[in-house]
Amino acid sequence: MQSIQNIYKIGPGPSSSHTFGPMRASQDMLEHYPDADEFKVTLFGSLALTGKGHLTDKIIEKTFFPTHCTITFDIKTQCEHPNTMTIEAFKDHDTLGKHTYISIGGGKILKDQEQESEETHVYPHNSMDDIQGYCKQHHLRLDKYIDQFEDESLNSYMDKIFDAMIECVDKGLNTIGKLPGSLEIDRVASALYQSANSCDDLIERKSLLLSSYAYAASEQNASGGMVVTAPTMGSCGVLPSLLYHFYKDENYPKDTLIQGLKVAGLIGNLIQHNATISGAKAGCQAEVGAACSMGAAFVSSCNFENNAQIECAAEIGLEHHLGLTCDPVGGYVMIPCIERNAVASLRSLDAARLAKYLRNVKKNRVSFDMVVKTMNLTGSKLPLELKESALGGLAVVVPTKKNG
Repeated sequence: MQSIQNIYKIGPGPSSSHTFGPMRASQDMLEHYPDADEFKVTLFGSLALTGKGHLTDKIIEKTFFPTHCTITFDIKTQCEHPNTMTIEAFKDHDTLGKHTYISIGGGKILKDQEQESEETHVYPHNSMDDIQGYCKQHHLRLDKYIDQFEDESLNSYMDKIFDAMIECVDKGLNTIGKLPGSLEIDRVASALYQSANSCDDLIERKSLLLSSYAYAASEQNASGGMVVTAPTMGSCGVLPSLLYHFYKDENYPKDTLIQGLKVAGLIGNLIQHNATISGAKAGCQAEVGAACSMGAAFVSSCNFENNAQIECAAEIGLEHHLGLTCDPVGGYVMIPCIERNAVASLRSLDAARLAKYLRNVKKNRVSFDMVVKTMNLTGSKLPLELKESALGGLAVVVPTKKNG
């Protein structure tokens, strides 16, 4: 299994699959064909169906600029993976090379069916059951398990991730106006934050604060700002909101929070390795569901729960998002995505709290590995219309300016 550095990436929103991935594919073509004077890009599946709302064409044009590029949205050709694209390089009208890229989620891409060359596997275990067995044998907490197999570069990298998450929430809280696009949605993170600070009820205040942080990060993402995949950009509000709340409001030590981020990254790793984190592949259960699972593990780890309680928290966070559809209105990462991030942030706290006490009174019959497998199977049964195609669900029920 890969380093958790591949789960957390800093990049421009609004979508890790539809923006960040295509950007990296375009950068790869520029690197391999620096003399090209033209590029032709064809987008298939979900990239074609929701590419406009996700700014896929804009990021590709920006990446190739000033080199000319043409972009075709092909919604008819069927591909094995819904986030498939081809890029062909030309010079003086002669082809230099053509490659197929698959954006598999979290900003990761596959080129011509092969894994990115820089990806290396640092963990000898690929399941939570195996990890738990190893940790029990060697008397390790999950964060210490991670430190044992990752190299020293992880700590400095996680420092950057920590800072990027905090900065993202800060910017979102201090920005007002409308989000870009035809939906004309107002940014509300700042207003939610002000409401929280004027709230007399302590429980309501904490919930509103946490929600405002999730909105802040998600609104930054929806506006094309720099965010952190956690594990994706569509679900980038959950973990940063918890981190910000624990750091700014609850005064948790930074070292504790970074160790918690590592554990959350391990959870995201397991989900991506054994299933998917792509909404186009398995619906929003693979994005916000995965983020809630990571968030619950983060909370449990930061509160120094044991390994069984952390696993239980992660399992609860994912289990109760099973079947969640990806139905972005207008193809934008706004409705229902932003609010969904806030709800999942609150559910992360609940899952961690429930797991803490459940594991004291009974053994969990449903393991984390079982839920990941179930999520993958459930995703395979969801129809295309409910997997980031904007062809079903809220996407066809909620009116937009375009369809009235």
